[in-house]
Amino acid sequence: MNSIFGKVNEMIEEKELKEKIGSVASFTGSVYKIRKMSGFSFVILRTARNLIQCVLDTGKETYEELCENASVRIKGMVRREERARAGFEIDIREIEILSLPAAEPPVVINNKEVKASLETKLDYRPVTLRNQKERAVFKIQEGILAGARKFLMEQKFTEIHSPKIVFAGVEGGANMFNLEYFGKEAYLSQSPQAFKQMMVAVFDRVFEIGAVYRAEKHDTARHLNEYIGLDLEMGYISSFYEIMETETAMLQAVMAYLSENYKEELELLEVNLPVIESIPSISFQEAKEWIQKEFKRNTADAYDFEPEEERLLCQLVKEKTGCEFVFVTHYPTAKRPFYAMEEEGERNVTKSFDLLFRGIEVTTGGQRIHDYHAQIEKMKERGMNPEAFESYLMLHKYGIAPHGGLGMGVERFTMSLLGRSNVREAALFPRDMNRLVP
Repeated sequence: MNSIFGKVNEMIEEKELKEKIGSVASFTGSVYKIRKMSGFSFVILRTARNLIQCVLDTGKETYEELCENASVRIKGMVRREERARAGFEIDIREIEILSLPAAEPPVVINNKEVKASLETKLDYRPVTLRNQKERAVFKIQEGILAGARKFLMEQKFTEIHSPKIVFAGVEGGANMFNLEYFGKEAYLSQSPQAFKQMMVAVFDRVFEIGAVYRAEKHDTARHLNEYIGLDLEMGYISSFYEIMETETAMLQAVMAYLSENYKEELELLEVNLPVIESIPSISFQEAKEWIQKEFKRNTADAYDFEPEEERLLCQLVKEKTGCEFVFVTHYPTAKRPFYAMEEEGERNVTKSFDLLFRGIEVTTGGQRIHDYHAQIEKMKERGMNPEAFESYLMLHKYGIAPHGGLGMGVERFTMSLLGRSNVREAALFPRDMNRLVP
C-alpha cells in the first residue's frame, strides 16, 4: 500500500544521508548549481537546509533538460568522500525531473553571497532567499524562537494566541492601522498587552509569538511596520526584577539551543554567540549621566535614549563588564504607557526596563498596575476615558495578581545577534513605509 510517509521521507538532509554511506538513497531537492567537468558533472542539490554534492556520470547518460532551479528526485549511492565538505557524495543513478523553471533568475543566487543591494534582494525575495546564506538567517531566527518556546514551556508558561483585530490600543491610538470592520471602526493590534494581562488571571504565566503592527512613519534601519513580537507575562511577582531574571535565563537557554542545534548556520554566517553569565543593570538616570560624563555630550531627550546613546551605553557596559547586554531600569513615567506601575513615593519613574543588545533596544518590559482604582486614576490623569476600556479593566475590577512582562522585537534581536546593519535583513518579507510587496 502506498503511503504519503514514503514521499515525506525523501525530504532527508545531510545528517540522515551521512548515516546511509554505502547504501542507496532517494531524496528530493532543487538544482542549486551544475559544474560540468570532463566526463561528469557535479550537481549541487539544495534541500530544505543543506547543499548536497552529487556526481552525474555524463559519459553514460545525459540529462539535457537538467538545469539550475529544476526540482528533481535523485536516487543514488551515498559514497564516502573526504574531500567533499560533508564528507560524502552521491553517485547519481536516476534523476526524475519534477519541474523546470520558465526563466533565468534575475540575480545570481548560487554564489556564496548574493551580490546585490538590499533593495534588490528584497525586490526579488522569493528568489534571493534560496541563497544558502540568505536563508540561514531565518533558520537561526527559527532557532531563537524554538529555544525561547522550549524554555518558557519548561517554566510552565502557557502559549496563547490573541486577536489581531482590536477595538482600541493600549499603547496609544496615534500609531495604529485602522480598518473598517462590518460598519465599525477597528484596528490592527499594536501589542497583545491587554490580552496577555487578562490571561495571567487564567494561567498565571503566558507567552505569545505573533505579528505586531505599528503605523509609525519611521524610515530607518531599525523600524518595521509589521514585526514578530515575543511577549510574555508573569503573575504573582514581587518585583519587576523577576521579569529581568526570567529574560536572562531565557536568553541563556536560547544561546545554548542555538549552539546545539544550529551549528551549520552559525558557522556559515560566522556568528559569535554572546556568553551570558549575568546581565548588568543601570537606572535610566544613571545611564544618562554616565554617557554625558564619559562622552561630554548633552542629551536632546530627557525622557528617552537617542539611538547613538544606546550604542554608547552598550560600549561602556562592554568595556566595564564584558557583557554585550544591559538592562536599563526606571524609565520616566512620561515615556511609559498608562498601565506601567510607578515607584512608591517616586511617581516620576516606573518599575520598567529596556534590554539593550549590541547598541540597540530589543526588549521593553516592566511591572503593571494591578489595582483597579489605581489604574482608573492613572487613566484619568492622562485624559483617557475608562469607559472606553471597560473590557480591559475587567481584569483589574475582578481581581488580578501583581504581574508584569515584556515584549521583544524578534527581527531586531536577530539583526543584533547576526551583526546586520538593517532590520529588514532579518525580516522574511519586510513591511515598512515603502514596501508592501512581495
